Amino acid sequence: MNQPLRDALVAAGMTAVQLARKVGVAVKTVERWLADPGRVPHRETRTRVAEVLGVSVDALWPGFRDALLRTLQPGYDRELVAMYPFRSMFPLSGWAGLLDGATERIILGGYTSYFLWKDHPRLPQRLQAKAAAGCQVRFLLGDPDSELTRQREEVEQDPLTVSMRIRSTLHRLEKMGPTPGLEARFSDSPAHLSASFFILDDQMLYTPHIGDGSGDESPLFHFRRQKEDGVFDRFCEHVDALWAGGRPVPDVGGGS
Repeated sequence: MNQPLRDALVAAGMTAVQLARKVGVAVKTVERWLADPGRVPHRETRTRVAEVLGVSVDALWPGFRDALLRTLQPGYDRELVAMYPFRSMFPLSGWAGLLDGATERIILGGYTSYFLWKDHPRLPQRLQAKAAAGCQVRFLLGDPDSELTRQREEVEQDPLTVSMRIRSTLHRLEKMGPTPGLEARFSDSPAHLSASFFILDDQMLYTPHIGDGSGDESPLFHFRRQKEDGVFDRFCEHVDALWAGGRPVPDVGGGS
């Protein structure tokens, strides 16, 4: 089953019949796409389906992208999988796939990471299962009591303040109880406030924070590691430095 395609249909409130009509193909063709994730439409049709459903082609047929990349000499530019003008446009099925597929490391480097708990109700159980299986799970958060956070609140002027969103994440982490393999640190760096990084094994979602809105209103870039010392590795070095300079969050996880 092509679960990403099925999820996108549900999210769009459409049936296979409706999608077929909008794209201009037979209903049985859509049913074959849904039944077989290896069945990929031609380029023009893939693009049309993605436009109708409001998601990226890579989110609907991720295996196709991987197969295509294996036939090409990977270059630094091919580390960019997709980009979105707003983080909120990245499909929930894409987040779920990256979270569920990670086996070695999950680094959630949003300044508040508030949206993750809202969008994924079973996130605590999923992260606990990942940590129990040996996956490294790390949260890098802003300090809710820092001057940096206060200044950002003045910029955003949002009733749901930055510090409130951070404390919501801290509350949920504390509720998870002792969880070996789970760590959390506060970052006091302006570089962290200016961008969010979500690393899941060899893939990364990067959001540079622009304007006075929340992270959902900033662009999102989806990277996949292809070469040593490429863009992906450079960003990872930056995140590692932020982590090294951070302070352990008390009463979270199984130790820092």
